[in-house]
Amino acid sequence: MAKLLSCSLAGFTSPSFADNIPLSSPADYVSILLSLVVVVALVFMLGYLMRRFNVTHSGSAQFKLIGSMSVGTKERIMVVEVGKEQFLLGVTSQSINHLARLDTPLDTPAAGGEQFRHKLSQFMQGNKKTPGATDE
Repeated sequence: MAKLLSCSLAGFTSPSFADNIPLSSPADYVSILLSLVVVVALVFMLGYLMRRFNVTHSGSAQFKLIGSMSVGTKERIMVVEVGKEQFLLGVTSQSINHLARLDTPLDTPAAGGEQFRHKLSQFMQGNKKTPGATDE
């Protein structure tokens, strides 16, 4: 048991990573600081994009958001599908108002996730050719 443990720990005693070199110049500190600023800016940018494009919205099979349009800073008009019926709603920061029931339903946009899933599965299966690409 001790021999097995000493053999398995032997890999940790040899330096398997780059040698630790002390920071010696101000350029090293500037490089580290700029790298940190880039990472923090990337995190904030991704957070803004997720909020802007409403990536985190959830829905179910019986309740779908068909479309939305901003009519003010905090006011929106939305078309919501519940079951087979569609409703026009006015949404503010304080309330949600039913404006109308649509007699002629709007077309449901094609699910972008299905198209993405299909392209991803083709790519993972090895069919990496993009549509419209020519063979050379």
